[in-house]
Amino acid sequence: MTEFVTIAIFNFAHEITILKSILDREGIPYLFQNENLVSIDPLASIAYGGIQLKVHPNDFEKVQTILDNLNNNLKIV
Repeated sequence: MTEFVTIAIFNFAHEITILKSILDREGIPYLFQNENLVSIDPLASIAYGGIQLKVHPNDFEKVQTILDNLNNNLKIV
């Protein structure tokens, strides 16, 4: 996992739920660093550096497109 790079940072565990299912469906290897720590202690998310989405550099552009589509199309009511 040392060659994986951070592409996005989230503050809370619930923010990554939909993204995880999309990445799994697309077969993209990923790692959410600090996911368990932030789940246990969400108020200290900033202290841990948030939940960092790490992907392989070869998948960087594809994941960036997925993130852009989520930001443009996901409406939270």
